[in-house]
Amino acid sequence: MTDGTLASRTEAVRDRYRSTLGTVPGGVQERLRLAREFDRLPTEEAIAALRHIVLTGSPLGARVQQLVHFGQLLALGRAHPARIHAQGALHAGAGIADLIGVAETALITAGVPAYALGTEIIAELLPHADDGEERPSDRAGGPVRL
Repeated sequence: MTDGTLASRTEAVRDRYRSTLGTVPGGVQERLRLAREFDRLPTEEAIAALRHIVLTGSPLGARVQQLVHFGQLLALGRAHPARIHAQGALHAGAGIADLIGVAETALITAGVPAYALGTEIIAELLPHADDGEERPSDRAGGPVRL
């Protein structure tokens, strides 16, 4: 396989993530790097194809599908992917109120830790207020980069 073909196939995988999330998460970038280095790109193409089918072919639509992902990841306590899918939900047309509704649902189904994680993620997505209060993203050295 030529380098050009490999590069175009890799970019096609990245484009699938951009179409649903608006960006290519760092973890995906690293997986693609490994896949290219060790001749495992077909695995990443298969993952991207299945993900594309599930996300774009769902009767739920992109917005609801991303909100479901966000809620499931809150319930599982998976902070980093929950952040990615909160951003993906916004990219798909959801609003902050939708994310709050999901976090509140997580409170009922998965408890206060899921709700607290959800509200932390949502707060990070809001512009900083001039209220003098320290935000989690301030302690971590700035806003979360997806």
